[in-house]
Amino acid sequence: MRFGIHTIDDFEIAGKTVLCRVDINQPIDRKTGSLKDLTRIRGCLPTIRELSEKGAKLVLLAHQGGDLEYKNYYTTLPHAKVLGGLLGRDVGFIDDVTGPSARERIRSLRKEEILLLDNVRFVSEEMTLFETKLNLTPEEQSRTQVVAKLAPLADLYVCDAFAAAHRSQPSLVGFQEVLPSAMGRLFEEEFCVLSELMEDPARPCVFILGGAKIQDAFMMMSTVCGKGIADKVLTGGLVAHIMLLAKGLDIGKASADFIRSSNLAEFIPVAGGILEKFPDRIVLPSDLAFEEEGGRKELALKQLPCDALLADIGHETAAEYVRIIRESGTVFANGPVGIFEKEATGYGTRALWEAMASSGCRSVLGGGDSIAAANRYGVEKGISYICTGGGAMVRFLSGEELPVVKALRNAAKRSGHTGWKSQ
Repeated sequence: MRFGIHTIDDFEIAGKTVLCRVDINQPIDRKTGSLKDLTRIRGCLPTIRELSEKGAKLVLLAHQGGDLEYKNYYTTLPHAKVLGGLLGRDVGFIDDVTGPSARERIRSLRKEEILLLDNVRFVSEEMTLFETKLNLTPEEQSRTQVVAKLAPLADLYVCDAFAAAHRSQPSLVGFQEVLPSAMGRLFEEEFCVLSELMEDPARPCVFILGGAKIQDAFMMMSTVCGKGIADKVLTGGLVAHIMLLAKGLDIGKASADFIRSSNLAEFIPVAGGILEKFPDRIVLPSDLAFEEEGGRKELALKQLPCDALLADIGHETAAEYVRIIRESGTVFANGPVGIFEKEATGYGTRALWEAMASSGCRSVLGGGDSIAAANRYGVEKGISYICTGGGAMVRFLSGEELPVVKALRNAAKRSGHTGWKSQ
C-alpha cells in the first residue's frame, strides 16, 4: 500500500476478473480512424501487461473524447488495434459497454485474455453533463447501471487513469464502493512524481506556465508560490498577456480583444493580486513576437501596443528563460509559451523545451499541448518525466484531493488496509 491506497502488489491476480480503468484518450484523425498520438496508451502498457501476465481475465474501460465537444468523441476500436500491436498479442474489442453482449463476453474470458470495451462515454452516466449537473456521491454512482451491470462480473477494480483522476464519474469512483480496489502502475508512478515535486523539489524549482487553460495556470501559480514550492514562475502565452494587462500595459487591441472574447478578462485582477503578492517570483517577458507577412516580428515591451495578435515570447525573453532553466534543480512546464504549431511563433517553446531536455535538471512536463510540443521537437526522451495528466495534474499541484484518489483511499479503509493476499 502507498499513500493509503492499495497497489497491484496487495492482490493475488491469477484467475481473477479485473476491471481496469485506463485513460487512453487521444486525438483522433476521423478521416482515417486512427490515433494521432500514443503517449497515454504507451503509459498504461506496464499495468495491462502485468495484470495479463499474472493471469487476470482483464477488462479495460476507457473514454475517448467528450460529450461537450464532438471532435474526438469516437469508438475505442482503434485503441484496441494499437494496444494489440504494442503488446504483441491479441486485444479483444466489443462495441458495447454494459449490454448483454459485453457481459457475456466478459463471462467467457480466459486467464491472460484482454478485452477492451467501447467508449464508456457512449453511456449517459459517464457523460460530463451527468457528472456536473447531478453531482452524485461515489455511493450514488455505485448504483448506476455502469457499476451495477459490470461489478458483479468482477473480482477486482484497478484504476490506472491518473489523467482522469479529477473527474467524478461511475467508472472512476463508483466501483471502489463495491469492489476491492487498487491503483495501477502508471497511476502510482505519476502520484509519486507529483508528490515529490510538491514536497521536496531540487532547488531552485522553476515553473513554466503558458498554454490556453488560463484557469489552471492561475490556480497552480497561487498554490506553488503560496506554499513556497516554486522559486520562479516563467510566464508565456495568454498567461503572460493577462499579467501584462494587470500591470497596466497596453498590449494592443488584437490581443486584448482576444482575451475578452475568450471570457478571460476576469483573470486580470487575479493576475494583479498574484503579482502584488509574489513580485519577486513571477517572471514576465521582456519582448514578444507576432506573425505577419514576411514571417516573424519581435518587439520590446516599450514598443507596445501591437496591432497584430501576440503569439510568442521574443528572443531576449527566451534567452533569459533558458539561462534560468539551466541554473535550476527542478523545472516543471505546463503549457507552451506561444503558438508552437506554427514555425513563425514556435521559437520560444522550442528553446525552452530543448533547454529542459539538455540542462541536466529534474524536468517534469504535463498537459496535452506540452507533450505534443515535446514530440514535435523530438525532445521527449530528454525530459525526466512526462505526466499524462492535464486537469488532474493541475488540480493535484493546486492542493486538491482528487476524487479518484479519495475513492481509492476509502476503498482501502473499508477493506481494513488489507488485500486478498493477507486475508
